[in-house]
Amino acid sequence: QVQLQESGGGLVQTGGSLRLSCTLSISLFTFKAMSWYRQAPEKQRELVATIASDGETIYVDAVKGRFAISRDNAYNTFLQMNNLKFEDTAVYYCAAVAEGGENYWGQGTQVTVSS
Repeated sequence: QVQLQESGGGLVQTGGSLRLSCTLSISLFTFKAMSWYRQAPEKQRELVATIASDGETIYVDAVKGRFAISRDNAYNTFLQMNNLKFEDTAVYYCAAVAEGGENYWGQGTQVTVSS
């Protein structure tokens, strides 16, 4: 059974930084990509960043230049978030994207940016 565990969320002031971590129960190279999503109150869940198995990265425009997705060579995926803004406040979810397109999800970690 695939399990994902996020950590690293918290409360930070505008302009601050946080680093989110996602730990998989199996090798992340089992999947074609790892992604971070976020869901703000009363909004739909949105894709924030993706790192493919070949290392290619994709970001939503709102976080380009501020967030960076990375991974190690085992089980962990990271999201470095710099220059945080109030509108970055959301629950952040890690997702493992299987070859068939199915997503496996973590429970989420809350990020709150105070203005």
